[in-house]
Amino acid sequence: MPRLVLASQSPARLATLKSAGVIPEVVVSGVDEDKVLADATERFGELDPADAVLVLAQAKAEEVASRLEDARDNAEAGVSDGDDGSSAEPIENPADVIVVGCDSMLEFDGAVVGKPADAEVARERWRSMRGGKGVLHSGHWVVDLRDNDAGGTGGTLGSTSSTTVWFADIDDDEIDAYIATGEPLHVAGAFTIDGLGGPYVERIEGDHHGVVGLSLPLLRELLAELGVPWRSLRTP
Repeated sequence: MPRLVLASQSPARLATLKSAGVIPEVVVSGVDEDKVLADATERFGELDPADAVLVLAQAKAEEVASRLEDARDNAEAGVSDGDDGSSAEPIENPADVIVVGCDSMLEFDGAVVGKPADAEVARERWRSMRGGKGVLHSGHWVVDLRDNDAGGTGGTLGSTSSTTVWFADIDDDEIDAYIATGEPLHVAGAFTIDGLGGPYVERIEGDHHGVVGLSLPLLRELLAELGVPWRSLRTP
């Protein structure tokens, strides 16, 4: 049975997978997101939000995949963890592993909105978003590390889920109360749909899971392209 490694520290993404019966192992990527986007912009020109999240998802997945492969090579060569300057990984031999990386951004009024820097930024953001709508883009990238005899393809591919979100027209007091919870400071767009921010999302058009940060239907499709049926990942 293939094992899924989630290259993200997002509790919401982890919970989404677990709710669907998939228990991934987590290895957080160490990419510099600003540098990744700057390099991509230099190579390809200005990126639209749907492409930006895909570039970041790819960078995260491939960085973790590279570390796991290095750890496997070191183990085969008899090199102890850290002897070559690398950090130890919390999983065993990745011969049956598929890595998935994700990244999310909110597009609102033509601007890209990530995590707010502080409470005041989150407050002003909500004052501009209330009563309006935005598009939550979530990039997904998968890397197949499985050995050939485990069905590995060596494939690396991805896609973006984009969902339109309509926000409630809430007053300043309600915004302040939501900001005071601290939740908006830790999520793209300064809101959640599956947490305390849920009452302030009036409706969506698209995949609910994509707003959480990991689209289950899209991930299922990507895995199918690697020859991995979703049912093979579910914990009995």
